[in-house]
Amino acid sequence: MTDEKKVGPAEAVEQPAVEQSPENVPAPTNEVRTIGERQGMFGVSGTGDTSGYGGLVAPVVYPAAAERPYGGWFDAVADGLDPLIDAVVLHRGEITFHISAGNLLAAVKLLRDDPKLRFELCAGVSGVHYPADTGREMHAVYSFLSMTFNRRIRVEVSVPDAAPTLPSICSVYPAADWHEREAFDMFGLVFEGHPALTRILMPDDWPGHPQRKDYPLGGIPVEYKGGTIPPPDQRRSYS
Repeated sequence: MTDEKKVGPAEAVEQPAVEQSPENVPAPTNEVRTIGERQGMFGVSGTGDTSGYGGLVAPVVYPAAAERPYGGWFDAVADGLDPLIDAVVLHRGEITFHISAGNLLAAVKLLRDDPKLRFELCAGVSGVHYPADTGREMHAVYSFLSMTFNRRIRVEVSVPDAAPTLPSICSVYPAADWHEREAFDMFGLVFEGHPALTRILMPDDWPGHPQRKDYPLGGIPVEYKGGTIPPPDQRRSYS
């Protein structure tokens, strides 16, 4: 005889909880702030939106600033960057340090050289365009990795659309060269001090910066194996 319990057909067997992927978990309300409302997928009215989402209405939210303590090693990195930080954002388990353009070079030198920080690698420079963020429409986002401590952070710099200039970090992280050129090409961010700030994806005489939110949806016809695909603004409307 054994003391094993037999599970009858009517008895429920407890199943382990299914964890959602971090990107699918809604952000807590205190982590975001609503600044407006977006209509349609791309902010286009009339027949210009061929995505089929012309009737979409969604809030425009930005991550909100966090307060200390940030938790774990986040506070150690924040201590190393003080007083160069304008704001700190904790969102979906990741940390972003917002720093003014004037403090950017000093901050990245600290990240690289401070033995308590040791962020040896700048993994990329990305541009972002927030038209509703008045006076801070253009953002440059830097991803840093510390191989010594196995830590990842972001640094974000905001500049006005009327004067989208900020210093190049190529003198500190030479690998940022092509990343800054791409951010210039796609968004129009001007990195002062860059050794050769020219377009890297588009032709030199290309008008405008294609990844900005105010860039027109229209384009040029694309030929593919004898077939011609019209620009988006000339395709059929699904509204």
